[in-house]
Amino acid sequence: QEQLVESGGGSVQAGGSLRLSCVRAGNTVNSNCMAWFRQAPGKEREGVATLNVLASRAHYADSVQGRSTISRDNAGKTVYLQLNSLKPEDTAMYYCAARFGWISTECDLDDEYQYWGQGTQVTVSS
Repeated sequence: QEQLVESGGGSVQAGGSLRLSCVRAGNTVNSNCMAWFRQAPGKEREGVATLNVLASRAHYADSVQGRSTISRDNAGKTVYLQLNSLKPEDTAMYYCAARFGWISTECDLDDEYQYWGQGTQVTVSS
């Protein structure tokens, strides 16, 4: 079992930046695919970015490509999502998720993730 705890959300004006953090606890050895998702009120959950923790290989949704960076600390115990040039449409609850993966695994946004955090709210005002 792996536990995930997100933080770093908040309220910012359009054009601002936030860095979200996801702290991993428990058995993280095999959960090498990490991802950030978001869900706005009345909308479906959307994948934002993925990271293969072992290979440091990232993928991004078109909606955030060029404006965001997913990364990890050296130990792989904390995963970050840097969000820049924020837009009102980025307003959502952001969730961290994890699933099994090897170093060769392509961690995709449409994969099924087993472990989820409680989320951190991001609100962007115009």
